[in-house]
Amino acid sequence: MHILVTNDDGPPSNQSSPYIHSFVKTLQTAGHTVSVIVPHQQRSWIGKAHFAAQVIKPTYFRPGSLHQDDGTTHAKPLQSDLDEEWVLVDSTPATAAQLGLFHFFQDRGPVDLVISGPNYGRNTTSVFSLSSGTIGGAMEAAVCRKRAIALSYAFFSRNHDPDIIAAASRMSVKLVEHLMNHWDEGVDLYSVNVPLIAGVEGKKAIYTYALQNYWQTGSSFTEIEAKDEEDADPEEKEMAIREQEGKRDGGDGNEKKRGHQHRHFTWTPNFSDVYHSVETSEPGNDGWAVKEGLVSVTPLKANFMHVPGLQGELKLSPTPSSKQPSFYALIDYEDTYTHPIILDALSALLPRGSYTLISSLHDLPSPDSPFLQVSSYESLPFQHLLDHPSTSLVNSYVIRKALIRKHYLAHTIHSYLVKNPSSDLKDHVPVTVDFELDYAEFLDEALLEAYELHEAFARNQGKSASEREWWILKPGMSDRGQGIRLFSTEQELHTIFQQWEDDQPSSSSSSSSASTSDSDEVDNNGKPQPSTSPSPISSSPLTTTTLSKPSSDGIVTSQLRHFIAQPYIAPLLLPQCNNRKFHLRTYVLCIGALRVYVYNESLALFADPPYRAPGTQTETQTEGEEEPREIDLRPHLTNTCLLPRPQTPPSSSPLNNSLHNPSPQQKSIIPLSLLPLPLPSLTSLQTQIQTTTHTLFLAAATQNPTTFQPLPNAFEVFGLDFLVDARSTVWLLEVNAFPDFGQSGSVDEGRRVVEGFWRGVVGCVLCGESGFFGGRGGGGEEGNGNDDERKEVEGTEKEKEKEKGLWEMIKVLDLDMGKR
Repeated sequence: MHILVTNDDGPPSNQSSPYIHSFVKTLQTAGHTVSVIVPHQQRSWIGKAHFAAQVIKPTYFRPGSLHQDDGTTHAKPLQSDLDEEWVLVDSTPATAAQLGLFHFFQDRGPVDLVISGPNYGRNTTSVFSLSSGTIGGAMEAAVCRKRAIALSYAFFSRNHDPDIIAAASRMSVKLVEHLMNHWDEGVDLYSVNVPLIAGVEGKKAIYTYALQNYWQTGSSFTEIEAKDEEDADPEEKEMAIREQEGKRDGGDGNEKKRGHQHRHFTWTPNFSDVYHSVETSEPGNDGWAVKEGLVSVTPLKANFMHVPGLQGELKLSPTPSSKQPSFYALIDYEDTYTHPIILDALSALLPRGSYTLISSLHDLPSPDSPFLQVSSYESLPFQHLLDHPSTSLVNSYVIRKALIRKHYLAHTIHSYLVKNPSSDLKDHVPVTVDFELDYAEFLDEALLEAYELHEAFARNQGKSASEREWWILKPGMSDRGQGIRLFSTEQELHTIFQQWEDDQPSSSSSSSSASTSDSDEVDNNGKPQPSTSPSPISSSPLTTTTLSKPSSDGIVTSQLRHFIAQPYIAPLLLPQCNNRKFHLRTYVLCIGALRVYVYNESLALFADPPYRAPGTQTETQTEGEEEPREIDLRPHLTNTCLLPRPQTPPSSSPLNNSLHNPSPQQKSIIPLSLLPLPLPSLTSLQTQIQTTTHTLFLAAATQNPTTFQPLPNAFEVFGLDFLVDARSTVWLLEVNAFPDFGQSGSVDEGRRVVEGFWRGVVGCVLCGESGFFGGRGGGGEEGNGNDDERKEVEGTEKEKEKEKGLWEMIKVLDLDMGKR
């Protein structure tokens, strides 16, 4: 859930605010989205005040190391969300809560809960509570109709043990989650006091009422001579006050003076009044609970009145939080859309405490600690992966070009079909001609053995454009629809390459671009990967013009050396979808060496304009011309990155809003199960996809071990693209590594598929006895209750997993490659 945290002690400081950093990190480890906005300095005892007529000027705090005062404050915010950043306001906790709810963090979604604290010291009894800035921050959230918790840590010694602080934070997170799941409708906020004592996680949490007490010994201020007062720092003043919290005697009082004398006053409350009232009170109140070492939970209305009817012990479920986690996880995916979806999947399917989130490989307790990293290819620690094969797991294989490079994919499939000519793969992969070319003048030589092309050119002789067999040209390493062209004659193919060569850059820029091709592994996003056998490229290779010139996006030089050409496939057209061409994006998971799963729900991705067959007249043809001068590629390309972005938030309605009166992007992304096709046709498409995926990965695994090398301690997700022809036959187009989930999941139904797929990934990779870490992350831990209770929980979890799409993962291949 999205939790907004504020306090009255300010940013982390061992002197005045020692608990907030530990608590925030514990919330984040539990899988919650945490947004932090706090006063820029100490604001204790300020209640629910606002500074009227003051202009609030935020600054921005970047936390440092835990329990180290090395965080930094900046005048301007970060320009990216890659690093954690808190907001500091020169005002009160109540103001911070207001600004956090309505003016910051809007891109993270609605706030589910506001937590004010943990306060540096207890907030028990009415004397403390009525002036507490911590409770004031929570009260402000409550009057804004948000659920709120005021959290305070009651210390008995100023020598704070980091382990005790960590235990209090874990206990607090556990209690917060319990209260959110069992929130009483009559409660506006809870005031929670956690004693900072050893073994706090084993202490009971009980409902209490706020003890009504009063100051008994007179003034809470001490007179000082005006000339003796120094402008002390607010934090130093607060420290002096806190020094008195442990004193039980009442002091000598103040000498009474007559008349008005100019003098100053300092806040020096006598806390012996509070302690005496607690010691003489009956059991059941908040002060008594903390004195007895219990966790106090006081339900309140937003009028400081205790809510009656809640009493007794809170029954908290057992937790493995005090045990070592099953594994450490570094989740740093390459895009902000997918990153929280992965975190949500981990939180939904794995028990809390079964894993610990870290931010760096250096945070591991030891190199042999169980470790999962999910991030971009370039960030993965492959050396660590190879050095610790039984304890480390990452989300990509090192080498998989047999699949993700189009020309290598063609070789892989051809090699397999030569040895297995009766394989059904031949019925789902179009004829493919691959060739290499550095200069347009050498095209004839490059096509010497392209017999299929020459035969097609011969058949097209004398035919009009609309009657010809059309082919599609694709650069072997491009993505996002870049460099794709249509042609039907040899002259048209020559013209394409000549145009690219005419648009080539200067030799200096060519040389810089050429370096990319030296990489042996380049994913479909054009990102370089580790090289084992670099291949040279000419000093002046071809470049590209834009896609029908709709924008200025080009592709790097190395993507235009290897090419494939395939017959153009007439697509299946759906009148209900405005007769637009579409392809199916299917998400596939590979685990180890080698299990392959297909997510059963695919996404249909539509071109923007209605379909027109290649060779028909275009708007660029002038009267009297026999051939169109330029082919409009928009009806033929279904890449989501080429479509207009939605201008309004997507609706949550399924097919109705996807097909009727949607934004442009919504019209272009529809789940396969919602396509207007008969159920037998939908089932047939799913079966063809699963069968083709099985044979494809079998081919990659068995044909050339140098171009596809699954590792036993790695997994990878792929996006497979299929075209459905007019006879409802599925044809494999390409395989994408690190598919762009943000584009295909940008509408609600698409997001449901992406979220379901990632839950399936977590379930298949980490959960159960087959999980990489031996099921330690997926099925709870020993000692968490009796067998009947565990069976009931397991049954409930299975139902939840089914609802979340985990059971949509269809295993299509289980191959022992001798690496398990």
